[in-house]
Amino acid sequence: MAIFGGFVAGFINMLAGSGSIITLSILTEMLGLPGNIANATNRVGVLVQTYIGTYTFHKHGKLHITPGLPYLWPMLVGAFGGIYLATIVSNEQFLIVFKVLMVVMMFVVLVKPQRWLAQKTEVKSPNYWLVIPFFFALGIYSGFIQMGMGVFFLAAMVLGAKFELMEANALKIFLVAILTTIALAVFAWKGMVDWKVGGLVAIGQGAGGWAGGYYGSKYTSANVWAYRVLVVVVIGVLMKLFYGDIMRFF
Repeated sequence: MAIFGGFVAGFINMLAGSGSIITLSILTEMLGLPGNIANATNRVGVLVQTYIGTYTFHKHGKLHITPGLPYLWPMLVGAFGGIYLATIVSNEQFLIVFKVLMVVMMFVVLVKPQRWLAQKTEVKSPNYWLVIPFFFALGIYSGFIQMGMGVFFLAAMVLGAKFELMEANALKIFLVAILTTIALAVFAWKGMVDWKVGGLVAIGQGAGGWAGGYYGSKYTSANVWAYRVLVVVVIGVLMKLFYGDIMRFF
């Protein structure tokens, strides 16, 4: 189950994001890891998947780093703060904020879907007064828990900076590879990583990352399917987040 779940998560992450919803659920609810250990162990599979995905996107000419640099470096800086938070704060304290953000994201994704599928004409010049604070905050979040970070990043890059969806996705994978390298090193130093379990998930995520990266790079329909996967992921995340609240209501 860990390998299969890792494969599905890896494939989803290459096209949209939030595959960590699946792997974190497996690590905590099926394998019984504490939340903070699961959060750290999850980065093993993410690291393998993003390295493979970065190589695959680069090989097929989908990764263009230079246009994305103004958006990437504030996230890298912010991630250090998020990684530190992950070593001292419980995940539950962030879930309330995450729920609110995902509700907002549902409307962002579903309203005027054609915005997500537009072909790039010219990358929008960044407004640094908006870019630096937003992506710095996103870096803190991604360093802390990483789950759901891809959805927010894609929204900012596609709707704000006017990148094509798959081009933004390739940048996301490249960025997460860097962030995860740093985060995993810190978590390993703190003794928070279950390497045996993380290795099993990583086998699946590596295969899923290659499959998703290959499909996203080779086929012209990738943008359409990436958007469809994004919608399913957002709705699925919301259902998981609010399942307990709904059950208590009834």
